[in-house]
Amino acid sequence: MRSKRHRQEREEYMLKEQKKVDQGIFDTQTMVYLSKFFNKGIVSKLEFIIARGKEADLYLADSGKSDVVNGEDVVVLKFFRIEASAFLKMSKYIIGDPRFSRQIGKSRKFIINTWCKKEFGNLRIASIAGVHVPRPYMFNGNIIAMEFIGDEGKPAPAMKDVILEDPETIEDLIIEGIRKMYIRKLVHGDVSEFNILIRKGIPYFIDFGQAVVTRHPNANEFLVRDVKNTINYFWKNYKVKKDFDEVYKYIVSDSSDM
Repeated sequence: MRSKRHRQEREEYMLKEQKKVDQGIFDTQTMVYLSKFFNKGIVSKLEFIIARGKEADLYLADSGKSDVVNGEDVVVLKFFRIEASAFLKMSKYIIGDPRFSRQIGKSRKFIINTWCKKEFGNLRIASIAGVHVPRPYMFNGNIIAMEFIGDEGKPAPAMKDVILEDPETIEDLIIEGIRKMYIRKLVHGDVSEFNILIRKGIPYFIDFGQAVVTRHPNANEFLVRDVKNTINYFWKNYKVKKDFDEVYKYIVSDSSDM
């Protein structure tokens, strides 16, 4: 049972965050997309915004009665903005991905919706691979519903905002996550302290729109960048030293136990 203090903190937090909700920010088409999440029982009420990024806004929502949400109380809805400033960056990660080779040269709206579909599919691959990621529940248009990573309505902090008690273990878990994805023919492509949440000592990978399959012509370049970003971060911030060649070889080598 929650203590009175914790209930009060959560209520104050929710009240504060509720004030951030901008009325009327969704266009007609987005509202049509959103209605399907209600109709399918994925969500029952849209609560408040919990994060705002360059390409998307994240809202907390009360879950519906669908079995898809696995009995969770809340769900995250990720709304990709059609007028995203990073539109050209998105195209870079779609071009060359054999899953979406026929969808090049389309409208901005079509590309954004493809990006949403791509992130949902990538999250499914990573989740099936046993990687710690938000479980994806459903996508429609420019909206994804996924598992909320946090507690008491508060999102788990990004790794950049946490002083890790056991950084070497966290780094090992991140490297293992990268490896599990690679075994499933997926490369995240943007692993960093910004795209990893820390909850109860576990690193969760987020933001999978840019992730590519290993058949993508730039997949190895993205993998090298992910490994270097990880190694450099833990060396710079915690003086945990790992050899790039050893880590890279471990990730790409075949594994008999997975």
